[in-house]
Amino acid sequence: MSERAWNNNINCQNCSISQLCLPYTLDNLSLDKLDDIIERKRPYRKGEQLFQAGQPLKALYAVRSGSFKSFTVSNDGDAQITAFHLPGDLIGFDSIHSPTYTSFAESLETSMVCEIPFQSLEKLSDQLPLLRRQVMRLMSSEISADKQMLSLLNNKNAEQRLATFLLDFSERFKSRGLSSKEFRLSMTRAEVGNFLGLTVETVSRLLSKLHKSGVIQVDGKFILLQQIDALQQLAGVQLRSCLTP
Repeated sequence: MSERAWNNNINCQNCSISQLCLPYTLDNLSLDKLDDIIERKRPYRKGEQLFQAGQPLKALYAVRSGSFKSFTVSNDGDAQITAFHLPGDLIGFDSIHSPTYTSFAESLETSMVCEIPFQSLEKLSDQLPLLRRQVMRLMSSEISADKQMLSLLNNKNAEQRLATFLLDFSERFKSRGLSSKEFRLSMTRAEVGNFLGLTVETVSRLLSKLHKSGVIQVDGKFILLQQIDALQQLAGVQLRSCLTP
C-alpha cells in the first residue's frame, strides 16, 4: 500500500489510542482542526532517528505504533537513555523550552508516528482552549513522571529497579488495552540497563533469578508476570504508571 493510501485511512477519530494523546477531550470540530495540521509519514525502521539534539525544534511526535527511546549524549560521547515511548506517548516535550531538540529520539523497531508541527500546534492551541489544556496536562504528567522516576531509581537497589521497571511497563500496556501480564519488551538488555543505571550483566542475572524463582517467565524479549504480588513486594511500591514518560 502506498504512503498516501494508508495515510488517508488514519485520523484522530478512528485512532485506538487517542485517549492517551493530544486528541483526548476534544470535540469533533476540534479534532478535525487538529487532524488538518498532523502529518503522517512512512514507518520508521529500527535504528532510524526522529530527530537529533541540536536540531531546530520543528515538531512533536505521537507514537502510533511500535516504540522509541529518547537519550542524551555527554561531551565524552556516552549515551544515557531517558525514556522509552509506547503508542500514545508524545516525544519532544522535553525540548519545548528550547528552540532546538535537547535529546535524540530513535526507533526501537518498525514504528509509525503522527508528526505535529510545533508552530501550527501553538497557533491551534490559542484557538482551542481544550487543546491547550490537554497540552499542559501532558506536559505536567511528563514532569511529574520524571521526578518520580528519579526518586524511585535513586532509592532502590538493582533488583528493586528492575521490578519497578517491569511493573511500570505492565501498567502502561494495560492502559493501552493490552495484556498487563504478558508483553514484549522491544529494547535490549543493554538498553534496559542503561536506563536503570545497571550493567547488562546485572539485568540478565536478575531476569534469570526472577525466572528461576517463578516470579516471571522470560522467553527472549517476551515477559510473563506470573506473580505480580511478589514483584510488587520486590519493587517496594504499588505502581500506577509511575515511570510513564
